[in-house]
Amino acid sequence: MASKSEILKRIPEQGILPLYFDKSEEVSLEVLKSLYQAGIRMVEYTNRGEAALHNFKKMVELRDREMKDLLLGIGTIKNRQMVEVYIEAKADFIICPGLVEEVAEVADMHDMLWIPGCMTPSEIIKAENMGAKMIKLFPGNILGPEFLGAIKSLFPELMFMPTGGVSLEKENIEAWFKAGVCAVGMGSKLVSKPLLEARDYGKIKSLTEKAIAIVKEIKG
Repeated sequence: MASKSEILKRIPEQGILPLYFDKSEEVSLEVLKSLYQAGIRMVEYTNRGEAALHNFKKMVELRDREMKDLLLGIGTIKNRQMVEVYIEAKADFIICPGLVEEVAEVADMHDMLWIPGCMTPSEIIKAENMGAKMIKLFPGNILGPEFLGAIKSLFPELMFMPTGGVSLEKENIEAWFKAGVCAVGMGSKLVSKPLLEARDYGKIKSLTEKAIAIVKEIKG
């Protein structure tokens, strides 16, 4: 398992964290392959349905066989039981939609990176005091780059990653990086429902390549 410091280095290096869920095991695996072929080496699978745990275990098996340099995180973790189950399933890092103290406690016990979702300065302060190193700004489309621009100087030690509503437009991604994010989380604007339903893995791959290229250009 990668160390916390290594993951905190690799997320900014990649600059984009794709996230998705599909109830089909086959679709989940094929999307993972497409993301990997596009050049992605870190992915967040979201714990959004009954099939999530089964699919995640199959994704870990595929990774261990064919993509040994890929890190697989799990998102939408909301309680102690969820985090324990996914640590056992070999998740590399944990992402929450909010600030969940019991998730942080369990992750810390296993020396695992946890990334809380925060929406207010009070939540960010509490997360920092609990030992968080990276904050998921959620929902990103409600908060906007202006929010981060206004508060970033208060948190010089923290890394920020918006999720929710980050689009594939260069202007949008650039605004976030100018505001001070280390990476952007991209879900439905990258791995969209229509593309999942159409099993259009080629399109998912090409959009991901485009997103990687945009981030590279912005970061220079």
